[in-house]
Amino acid sequence: MTNAVVLDTREKIYAGIMLTGVAYFLFSVQDASIKLLVTGLTVWQILFFRSATVLAGCAMIGGRELLVQSARSPIVKAMLLRSFLTLLAWLCFYSAAKYLQLAELTTIYFAAPVIITIMSIFILGEKVPLVRWVAVLIGFVGVYIACDPSKLGITLPVAMVLAAAFLWALAIVLMRKIALQERTMVQLVLNNAFFLVIAGVPMAFLWQTPTWQEALLLMIVGSLGGVAQFMLFEGMKRAPVSVIAPFEYTSLIWAFALGYAIWGDIPRREVFIGAALIFLAGVVIIASEHLRKRV
Repeated sequence: MTNAVVLDTREKIYAGIMLTGVAYFLFSVQDASIKLLVTGLTVWQILFFRSATVLAGCAMIGGRELLVQSARSPIVKAMLLRSFLTLLAWLCFYSAAKYLQLAELTTIYFAAPVIITIMSIFILGEKVPLVRWVAVLIGFVGVYIACDPSKLGITLPVAMVLAAAFLWALAIVLMRKIALQERTMVQLVLNNAFFLVIAGVPMAFLWQTPTWQEALLLMIVGSLGGVAQFMLFEGMKRAPVSVIAPFEYTSLIWAFALGYAIWGDIPRREVFIGAALIFLAGVVIIASEHLRKRV
């Protein structure tokens, strides 16, 4: 492998890490906004408006040509399956949001990167070096120390978040396969068109008129969700799933920061210890990729 090819591969991986890192930050802000919304609106209504906002943005950027290309895309069936898995994960996660704190939700949900790493071996055939396993486990230990989910017990909301983690992991692995086959904008259209149709039926029966504050927050959620999805899809094109997975742990840091800013939750000492371990997991991945490409 020439130096130019090695450099190009390394830059692509770094770009993938950066894009997914920003995506997870935006998803964290979106999650906090949705946690505010679910107290007054149904999950279906939030999902419908988020998808409608994203599709409107796609139509403004790509026009009719993008919509036609999306309808004729060869990945339609695979994308619908991925969207269905995401929908199930989304419903489980945000239904549990009514009963758990944002930090608790995030902590339990972070079984997902470990599941993703395992699935990447059996489904995608990726070779996962020992150092990536170490990074994933370091991040998971950091999450556990920060929140200690064992205190929550095994309740229905906890079980729902665990189910969401498994479904999301499966969706992420499938997303990696899809990302290499189709344009990101087409993926955005197909993903959100599915959600729009699915959410539209129950929303018609569960409609609750939003206040102007809720309407504004719905538009913000849609904008954040669209940009975050775009960055995540683009990141998946550039880096293996097992490289990206540990960076999902950064959402925990944002969850605690947003929890403090919005609800006044004061982080414990364990939170800072956990955050340090999560940061270390990311550094391990970046350093290992840098050294591996130089060898």
